[in-house]
Amino acid sequence: MTDNRPAGAPTGDPATIIQPQQTSPYAGPVAGLPPQTGLTTDTAVFTDAYAVIPRTVMRDIVTSFLPGWQGMRMWMLARPLSGFAETFSQYIVELAPGGGCDQPDDDPEVQHAIFVTGGELRVTIDGQSHLLMPGGFAYVPAGTAFSIRNDSDSETGFHWWRKRWQPAQGVDRPDPIVTHEQDIAPSPMPDTDGAWATTRFMDPADLRHDMHITVVTFQPGGSIPFAETHVMEHGLFVLEGKAVYRLNRDWVEVGPGDFMWLRAFCPQACYAGGPGRFRYLLYKDVNRHATLWPNR
Repeated sequence: MTDNRPAGAPTGDPATIIQPQQTSPYAGPVAGLPPQTGLTTDTAVFTDAYAVIPRTVMRDIVTSFLPGWQGMRMWMLARPLSGFAETFSQYIVELAPGGGCDQPDDDPEVQHAIFVTGGELRVTIDGQSHLLMPGGFAYVPAGTAFSIRNDSDSETGFHWWRKRWQPAQGVDRPDPIVTHEQDIAPSPMPDTDGAWATTRFMDPADLRHDMHITVVTFQPGGSIPFAETHVMEHGLFVLEGKAVYRLNRDWVEVGPGDFMWLRAFCPQACYAGGPGRFRYLLYKDVNRHATLWPNR
């Protein structure tokens, strides 16, 4: 059994423990319902090029459930849909004490990534058990048996990405990954003096991966100083801080718990507004030919 415990982690648990912190700094849905006196104005918008799903609209009445799970509910942020996300699905899952699933997905072509935002989550990958705390990350290759459980006495929250893994000549399926955000040194973007950095859960030089999950961090005043316009589809979930984000021709103010979807080639830029840092989870598809026959 591999032991990936960080320095100072508790001993005696037979599982691998990823536990650098006990409280969560990561934003999540509001849940509940607003009062009848509340206003309907917010930043929710859906266009052909992008969508903004703010935290204020992630309420109880838009949750869903999955067969085979116990004690779970989820917000579906993105799914393959004509005119919307084309390569992935992304969920925010709440898992009650004792909840979970022994077979979260029965599609052997689908790979998975998990990022824990609150509580404890036990992820067993191909027989190896790992206990993830807030900031814990797990990657499950396509065709690999895994299970998810909340063995604690409090609620757990996590993000869950699903994407069909695309085989390519000369590459095998990736290996499982279990790590923690704080165990990975952020990579500063060139010529930014550390104002813009990326924490990479997948090695960008590993071409077995056809998607990347990262945490992007901007210090107050940091920015994307040009209109990025490229083929990668994006899913962005704001973990903390605030910014004004350019989406196609529009500038939108976003903050903790907001989700943005960007279609391929949608121009994007941002300014981090402070007073604290601005951070988001980022999904993007990478490292494969453009699909010319989508239904083949």
